[in-house]
Amino acid sequence: MHLVRWGLTTGWLLIILSLLYDPFTPQFTEPDHPWSPLRLPQGCVPVQGACLTEAPYPLGTTEFWGVVVPSAIFVLLVFGHELWRRICPLAFLSQIPRALGLQRQIAKVNPKTGEKRLQLAKVPADSWLGQHYSRLQFGWLFVGLCGRILFFNADRLVLFGWLTFTILCAIAVGWLYGGKSWCQYFCPMAPVQSIFSTPTGLLGSKAHMASSPITQSMCRSVQPDGSEQSACVACQQPCIDIDAERTYWARLPTPAFAFERYGYVGLVVGYFLYYYLYAGNWEYYFSGIWLRQSDQLAQLLRPGFYLFGQAINIPRLAAVPLFLGLCTWLGLLAGRAIESALRTRVRRRGGEPDRNRIRHQVFVVATFLVFNFFFLFAGRPLLLLAPDWVQYLFDVTLVAVSTLWLYRAWNRSPDLYGRENLAERFRKQLTRLDLDVGLYLDGRSLADLGTEEVYVLAKVLPGFTGQKRHEAYKGVVREALEEGFVNAASSLEVLKQMRLSLGITDGEHRKLLEELGVEDPGLLDPDSRRSLEDQIRLSGYRKSLERLMLVQRLGEGPGPQDGAALQALRREYGISSREEEQVLDDLSPAAAAIHKVELLLERLPALTDGYRALHQSALRHQSAVLALLDDRLQLRKELTLRAILDGLATLQEDPAVPGLVQRLQAIAPLELPELLRQEGWERRLPAAVAGTLSHPGGEAPSCSLEVPVDETLSFLASLAADPSPKLAAAALFLTACLDGGRARSLAAELGVTGAPPLLRQTARAVEALQGPPELRGFPELEKRVFLATSDFFRRSDADTLDALATQADVRTFAKGELITETGDTCRELLLLIEGRARVLHRDGERTWEEDLQPGRVLDELQVLTHSASESTIVAEADGTRLLAVPVDSFDAVLERDPDFARRVLELESGQLQRLMRASAVSPVP
Repeated sequence: MHLVRWGLTTGWLLIILSLLYDPFTPQFTEPDHPWSPLRLPQGCVPVQGACLTEAPYPLGTTEFWGVVVPSAIFVLLVFGHELWRRICPLAFLSQIPRALGLQRQIAKVNPKTGEKRLQLAKVPADSWLGQHYSRLQFGWLFVGLCGRILFFNADRLVLFGWLTFTILCAIAVGWLYGGKSWCQYFCPMAPVQSIFSTPTGLLGSKAHMASSPITQSMCRSVQPDGSEQSACVACQQPCIDIDAERTYWARLPTPAFAFERYGYVGLVVGYFLYYYLYAGNWEYYFSGIWLRQSDQLAQLLRPGFYLFGQAINIPRLAAVPLFLGLCTWLGLLAGRAIESALRTRVRRRGGEPDRNRIRHQVFVVATFLVFNFFFLFAGRPLLLLAPDWVQYLFDVTLVAVSTLWLYRAWNRSPDLYGRENLAERFRKQLTRLDLDVGLYLDGRSLADLGTEEVYVLAKVLPGFTGQKRHEAYKGVVREALEEGFVNAASSLEVLKQMRLSLGITDGEHRKLLEELGVEDPGLLDPDSRRSLEDQIRLSGYRKSLERLMLVQRLGEGPGPQDGAALQALRREYGISSREEEQVLDDLSPAAAAIHKVELLLERLPALTDGYRALHQSALRHQSAVLALLDDRLQLRKELTLRAILDGLATLQEDPAVPGLVQRLQAIAPLELPELLRQEGWERRLPAAVAGTLSHPGGEAPSCSLEVPVDETLSFLASLAADPSPKLAAAALFLTACLDGGRARSLAAELGVTGAPPLLRQTARAVEALQGPPELRGFPELEKRVFLATSDFFRRSDADTLDALATQADVRTFAKGELITETGDTCRELLLLIEGRARVLHRDGERTWEEDLQPGRVLDELQVLTHSASESTIVAEADGTRLLAVPVDSFDAVLERDPDFARRVLELESGQLQRLMRASAVSPVP
């Protein structure tokens, strides 16, 4: 490709130089040339009622407008953006400063450490150029087409000046900004590339399903061994050079993208139509005489229109931009009107229009039409000189390829792109698990499977157990979060189809996010900007650093941290101190494990601080809600401890281990021994480490639970942003208990359209509060709180709790009122949530009594066996309240959630044993 670029660039520059001096080609246009098809005809070409005189001319302008430009459009539609960007001479020339090492650098200061680093300058995403570059590019394209008609269609010196100016601008931008900033932010051809090559070229590749990490036209360098390496510096996000279709779907809903597409259609139609309106006939254009008008500049003040044999006295200098501007505006209006009409049609049929799908289909039809319209004119003056069969073959080829492109692009959608993207990620995870899939593929490989086939295979693989399924799905989620394909808020919906295919519940997904948040807090940080481009940039830096370290090690030179070559790499890839730590951790598993354990140890005390912040004296009456949040903090602490132990297991006998173990014992002296016993960490950890941690070390931390209210409110605000709707709603409720005004402000932020239903309901209730809140005033939250904090349902899947809460009712009883009676058929599972109840058990001739406190489930054994109650239950206090779950709903949850069914069986086995012991020890005759 490097040689191809050199060849095409050389040819392009020769054409440009020929505009200055060309003594050779005019002979082919002599009227008496014996065989040249380009010889001048003898007839008259009328323009505004007068014949133009012609003289032999050089072919530079004819080649440029008649061959080079149409060829570029054809390449874009057929081969895609990826080929054009790799062969474009202007893109190649814009990289001259990079090849010479002369790019501009700016100083970046780390606000925490004050360290100053030089980095390649890039266009800031929040700058005017970063936000409005498409307008600049389209404006330059508009000026270029006006300039063609007015100044340099045929005037070779002006065309030479325009092209030279453009080349110099490209080189200057290559010095000012890193990467392909010329192509991404300035090039007037960029809108044309986007229109004809996205969502995909006819023969273009699918970057999101590529096996190679270097996709499409992304920046790359060739190493001495011939291998390619990414040279991406993330100059634009999302980047069309990495994944054109991803960029297309990201920009599809934006007004700028619609203007670009529809405005271009109007601009192209207006450009070719103007030739007729100017000359008064089509012969002016199709004869190609406009390519050889030596007096083009002399026409600037002549009448700009000639209609019905009458010149309209608007100077051509003003007529051209006015007419092309009008056509651009009409194209935009027409596109929007068609979109609106299609949406209205869907609504009349009773449906809800998919705005993105409608816009996409209008886009692809518009591209199909403008492509064929363009080639009715572009290159046609030369084509008309060829035999009829060549013209016919040319037209058939254009219609065929554009129709195939339309067929391929029509059914593309963001959902299909997302499914393919996730399936490819899942395929990679299956490969990493080393499963034996050969028996099920009949000679095919995993790479040969379609999107749905991958999930079908996962369901039938005998070795793909629940643990492996969880591991594979976790890998997909981690990768999607790292590349910015999803965030914590959107992952639930984006990955929904994949979860359905793999049998993973929403609750399992939330637990998995919890685990990932412990392992890498930055993954779930909503303010952390992650992107595929940054991942590729870091990958390129990592590989370059590996190669540099290898070279220096073989040459016994200085360490990479002291070398100028390392500083050059940092500048080229724009590496910050934090990113450098991350890359160095990746290069050394031991260093990565130490860094991870140290971060987790730093975060452990914050969980204790969170516990203290929750236990305000003003919140003591909300014990059930506090118990829910306490349990979640305890779960996070357990996950953190497991992640720390996993890091210690990776380090084994590393010299840093004793110090880390000492810090761990000082922070969590009481939880470790039980955790080690329960989960078999003794087998994974070194014997000395396991022995040390299995005994409490240090003293149990003690501190006052009284903390400032503002600290509690800040902690609750952080919990209100949690991905779990139940946790966020509980935090919002407790905020209302402490500060009604702050709670209403927070509710306005959280209760937006698209928020989970529970969070929206809680937010509306908080906004409507007139006094201190009571949990019973939030019925949906109350049901979930008591279900989640009962021993029977504690830490159950969130979907399980939601399903039970949706069907459950809250009932109130007075003191002495009968709740159930011996012999009643158990049609509901009853959970005591407030007050007291007394149970009179009967077993044959023996009876005994038991007092029940809130959180206990009543008659659960009879509910499980669908038998009649053997006990009488009476309310022992006024206002005793129970949560009643229909037995049919409970059975449905047991069938759907095997983990919950297993937990219920374990709990009931223990309960049955306790009842048997109680009846044996304390019988009452």
